[in-house]
Amino acid sequence: MKKQILVVDDEISILKLLNFVLSKDYELIIKNSGVEAIDWLDQGNDPDLIISDLQMPYFDGSSFVRNLKISGYYRDTPVILLSGAENLEEKINQMQIKVESFLEKPFNPATLKSRIEALLSTLEKQ
Repeated sequence: MKKQILVVDDEISILKLLNFVLSKDYELIIKNSGVEAIDWLDQGNDPDLIISDLQMPYFDGSSFVRNLKISGYYRDTPVILLSGAENLEEKINQMQIKVESFLEKPFNPATLKSRIEALLSTLEKQ
């Protein structure tokens, strides 16, 4: 059975790229905003990993991830943040929440795949 990845991004081009790169190996659930993602999670869904954009309208990636990590249920779900923002590492440090990985856009698809594999294999060992 394929591992399930929740992808949260408002950029169609990024969603198409992620779908192309990851859909062969993973079941992708695609949501266009943090609000849609929270609604999906509130229905009892439990992805193995979450990939989220940092900068989205309405409910941005930092608010989305903060809500996840504060909740007891999704606290241990690995998160990879994507962003085109400058000083991404600094911004993540300012969020003061644990994010397992992050990549600046544009990112190398092979790097993303290897980070996903590493995070999922760490989960399997726990």
